[in-house]
Amino acid sequence: MGPWISMDEACARLGVRPQTVYAYVSRGKIEVMSDPVDTRRSLYRAEDVATLAKRKQAGRKHETLATNTLFGAEPSIPTAISTFLRERLYYRGRDAVALAENATLEEAAQLLWDSAQPVNFSSSTKVAKPGRVAAFKTLAELAATGHSTHGRMTRVLHAEGQGLVGQLANAFGAQPGQQALHMRFAQGWALKPAGAELLRMAMVLLVDHELTSSAFASRIAASNGASLPACLLSGLSTLSGPLHGDASGRVKALFNDVERQGEDQVITHYLSTGQALAGFGHHLYPEGDPRAAALLARFEPPPVIARFIAQATRLTGLQPNIDVALAALVIHCGLPDDAAFGMFATARSIGLLAHSLEQLGVGQVIRPRGRYVGVMPERV
Repeated sequence: MGPWISMDEACARLGVRPQTVYAYVSRGKIEVMSDPVDTRRSLYRAEDVATLAKRKQAGRKHETLATNTLFGAEPSIPTAISTFLRERLYYRGRDAVALAENATLEEAAQLLWDSAQPVNFSSSTKVAKPGRVAAFKTLAELAATGHSTHGRMTRVLHAEGQGLVGQLANAFGAQPGQQALHMRFAQGWALKPAGAELLRMAMVLLVDHELTSSAFASRIAASNGASLPACLLSGLSTLSGPLHGDASGRVKALFNDVERQGEDQVITHYLSTGQALAGFGHHLYPEGDPRAAALLARFEPPPVIARFIAQATRLTGLQPNIDVALAALVIHCGLPDDAAFGMFATARSIGLLAHSLEQLGVGQVIRPRGRYVGVMPERV
């Protein structure tokens, strides 16, 4: 068996369709590389395929299949919102990086929500002390009094979703007003037009990323008929973890060390102690996160940060992901420390609402079963 095989051979050995192979790749179960003979084709690691085939032949019990599905061995929820193909992200079939070249968040939302009408995130709500606390307080209050999503027209839910995103943006520091959302953020953070353009591109790149844990959380809430703000709060609470939407905070802390100590000392410390560098590598993009590459190509990070990124990439072989690009953007534009999470959360709220709305069309409650492994119950 050669080390790399074609898609046809991988499908034959696994007994699956190409879509399933793509799903295995997106979950990091099968490593992929470009065919050196024909760059339009991909090759798949034969060893990974053999391992999966062996598991299939051995057979799996029902509870094992359910556990693996829940924890990401294979897709479990159909979605038309976004997907990955050959290490590229697509929003409803459109390349996300290409879309981010010119699209606004409003245009991205219209696409993801499959809305017949243009989207407008304008808001007049004033926030005395913008930030993460204000954002979660706003959503919590709305969730406590919100109406169920059941029995309501899609266009009505779209209108409510626009208001939610607009209020959330204000809570994170956007200036109240009628302008496009990235312009309102730029005004709130006193940025010039060039900075506003960087915010626009970054946020469009962050709008969705297929079935993430936060999207799943929002879908669970939606499947139970929770209000839109409750669905959004469920998703953003999950997003706030350092292994998800707040990962750029770990990168920003790393950059702070670099600015104080210099790139050589920081890299030496991490590599000599075997610690992973936050923000480098992504299991969905073995050859590099195209979102990060597109955003970093638009501006020059401070020299010490640029040197650190280049040196870390060279020594680890791992490319910077979107969290590195976002943290570098915060430093480049002189934004508040929590601005990266504010941008991420506001942009991703569009995707979380898209998943919530899509889940309403399924009409079933998401209710996984637990596999009890505790003390055997006493007989009565």
